[in-house]
Amino acid sequence: MSENLNVIIIDKEENSRNIIKNYLSSFNNIEICAEFFDFELGFDFLRKAGKCIAFIDISENFEKALNLIKKLKDLNKEAHVVALSNKTSTDTIIKVMRAGAKEFVTKPVMESEFKEVINNLTQELNCVEPVQNCKIISTFSNKGGIGKTSIAVNLALELAQMSKEKVALIDLNLQLGDVSTFLDMTPPFAMDYIADNIHNLDEEELLKTLSKYKNTSLYVIADPLNIDKSQDITAEQIKSILNALKKTFSYIVIDIGTNIDTKTITALDNSDLILLIAIVNLPAIRSTQRCMELFEKLGYPADKIKLVLNRYMENEDIKTSDIEEVVKQKVYWKIPNNYLTMMSAINKGVPVSEINPEANIAINYKDFASKISDYLITQKLNKNYNKRELNI
Repeated sequence: MSENLNVIIIDKEENSRNIIKNYLSSFNNIEICAEFFDFELGFDFLRKAGKCIAFIDISENFEKALNLIKKLKDLNKEAHVVALSNKTSTDTIIKVMRAGAKEFVTKPVMESEFKEVINNLTQELNCVEPVQNCKIISTFSNKGGIGKTSIAVNLALELAQMSKEKVALIDLNLQLGDVSTFLDMTPPFAMDYIADNIHNLDEEELLKTLSKYKNTSLYVIADPLNIDKSQDITAEQIKSILNALKKTFSYIVIDIGTNIDTKTITALDNSDLILLIAIVNLPAIRSTQRCMELFEKLGYPADKIKLVLNRYMENEDIKTSDIEEVVKQKVYWKIPNNYLTMMSAINKGVPVSEINPEANIAINYKDFASKISDYLITQKLNKNYNKRELNI
């Protein structure tokens, strides 16, 4: 039997509060414990409320509401925020969801949409096993030497810095991985140990086997120290590791090797987003075309694949439109060619943002992480609300 859930309403409009209370009256397991028209009073109550659903009107005090929602991440992790607003621009929704809101409801509140949101949240809050909102992002190419690992490393760090949530970075180039080298880390445990012990580790123990990067929320699983150990890791173990990590992490970034085998296919199958990495030369473009053919055979939807051009320079002999025509895929993102900054970062074992946060490539990675985060949020919204089509 599910426990009663407390609801808190922060909305200056009395009519709006009454509508919400009327809709909530049809739920047996909901208890309205407080309502406020004043933002400050509502926030003071909410931060001490424990597990609850909080309806917060953000229509007029948008920036203030965003700050409140962000603070709740630290002050009351059990508060599930539903943002209410009569402003439904893509930018507004993205900012609110990125700040930490679980749902977004348009004002005036429609009963069908409202009840769907309540059902989703009560199911999540009452689950013995928490609903997994983790997103898995893989970097892939069947060609080496094009910067796939540097993209995985820098993207993972920016996602961690931006979201302030836990991000796992997995080196799935099991024989010749470089993720730990790029971050100047010597993890005490590697993929082979975790694979062998995954069914004996609880969430807390699993987290301890991962190596945390400096004072960030980025955690790393390195490739095996002994190359021979990589042969013993199975596709089933990789799937088990991903399922276990999804309970703790908001994002998992996988640097996948160039080999096409069952381990690679397992990682690709379980990815929400595949970043197909290419550079602008004919051999790389041909390899990218083959990857697209593979993805088609595997039955992956087109929006799961995002084509990323690395080391991009303006005025290339081969135009972006030419690449798109050959591989039959739009270019999603371009990472500029900044050889000096990138090589300095690699040689020092740090992300590019630690070399020069103002460099064009550092800013590009920050924007790239934001774009991916926004896209995944939009996918969630489109899935939850078919009538709302958002394009990022």
